[in-house]
Amino acid sequence: MLDLSFSKPSEVVRRLCARLRTERLALSLTQADLAGRAGIATNTVSNLEAGRNVGFEALVRVAMALGRVKELEGLFLPKLDSIEDIKRYESAASRVRTKKKKSDHA
Repeated sequence: MLDLSFSKPSEVVRRLCARLRTERLALSLTQADLAGRAGIATNTVSNLEAGRNVGFEALVRVAMALGRVKELEGLFLPKLDSIEDIKRYESAASRVRTKKKKSDHA
């Protein structure tokens, strides 16, 4: 497991892209093969491996096609180390955003 806590975002992207490519090659898949399994264009796989901006759904599709969706499921799980953490998390989960009221000044 790589410790990415002190890396720049661009370095994290570079490492993840390299790992994606390595995983694809380890499974003996071409970019076209992976794209077909994921239901995306081949250039989208190429862009992912190169670290170019690609939609989050494309990343999820590739992870699913590679059988790696479990890793994504743990991505933003809450850190609940205390009762206060649990209460804060439950409170945040129940918050609802409201629309701003229009002012009387038009």
